[in-house]
Amino acid sequence: MVTCNRIGLQQSSWFSLQSTKAVYNRILDLKIASPQIIFNYGLFLEENNYFEEAFKAYERGVGMFKWPHVHDIWNTYLTKFIERYGGKKLERARDLFEQCLDSCPAKTAKAFYLLYVKLEEQYGLARHAMSIYERATSALPDSEKLEMFKLYIKKASELFGVSHTREIYEKAIEVLPDNGAREMSLSYAELETKLGEIDRARAIYSHASQMSDPRIAKSFWKAWQEFEVRHGNEDTFREMLRIKRSVQAQFSTQVNFVSVQMLAAAAGQDVSNKTGDEMARLEETARKVAEDAKQDKPTKTKMQFVRSDEASSEMEALARASHNPDEIILGEDDEDNEQEIEEVQLEQKAVPTEVFGSIGGEDEQSGKAIGAKERLSRKRKK
Repeated sequence: MVTCNRIGLQQSSWFSLQSTKAVYNRILDLKIASPQIIFNYGLFLEENNYFEEAFKAYERGVGMFKWPHVHDIWNTYLTKFIERYGGKKLERARDLFEQCLDSCPAKTAKAFYLLYVKLEEQYGLARHAMSIYERATSALPDSEKLEMFKLYIKKASELFGVSHTREIYEKAIEVLPDNGAREMSLSYAELETKLGEIDRARAIYSHASQMSDPRIAKSFWKAWQEFEVRHGNEDTFREMLRIKRSVQAQFSTQVNFVSVQMLAAAAGQDVSNKTGDEMARLEETARKVAEDAKQDKPTKTKMQFVRSDEASSEMEALARASHNPDEIILGEDDEDNEQEIEEVQLEQKAVPTEVFGSIGGEDEQSGKAIGAKERLSRKRKK
């Protein structure tokens, strides 16, 4: 408060312009300024036609503060810069907007995107404006994307024609939540119907039906039914009814917790307390089951090992118990007193000559029998 009062006195006629500027610059150098002091300093310089110095003061201000405190400084800086220069310093204005959007949070960026688009539409290029719309539809939160898509489609239709909006519609249906995608699908199908593309419109309805519960999105199914009545036939109408039944069955089988909360809230029940009671009851049941499992679990017994001497005595007792009195016991001496086998003397006799005939196996000189090998060798010598 003391600083503001002192600056107010400095701005009076008792002090010169240079001394007032010196006080403001000193405050900025010490980094003790507030956003309001930045606004006062910029306004003071503008009243004295020091516009560039006022923009420098705003530039120093955006460097001193962070979001969200710098939001108003950026807004004032960009607005006054466009009012002052318009399209004369377009590249500098673009650099300022890019600098602002690089650090700007998504939830506060919508106003700066629209201001940037306005600059390009008035002083820049149409394709630059379309690229800014494209960036905005990706950078903004889901709650603001639908409105930005509508502006994007409207501007694209004005600048390039309705045929250029098909890609925008398709992207919107892809990235938006179910409610927004359903709304864009209805607009897209209506556009195709006006252009005479009945099959394309029917395909859009069929695609959007997968995200439209017949119990909630009644307006969508009514619009599709009216479309089939005007432009379809009996077969297409039956196909629409078949898809409706299948989608309704699909949504009926899904457990939707949000729907349960909505029904409970409509009935005046406290969903959070009810959920807490259910969780407590489940935890108590789980605890009882765990205790019962511990009680039913068999106790572990230690494995006891038997000593070797006890095992040997038990084996001997077992052997005595299984003794057979009729068993024939063979002594060790009987193996040594086995009878020796007597050798048999074989007598050799000559084979009669009638057996071999003329092949005779006797030597003519000695009269002894000779083998086949000897006979062959003698025959070769002859």
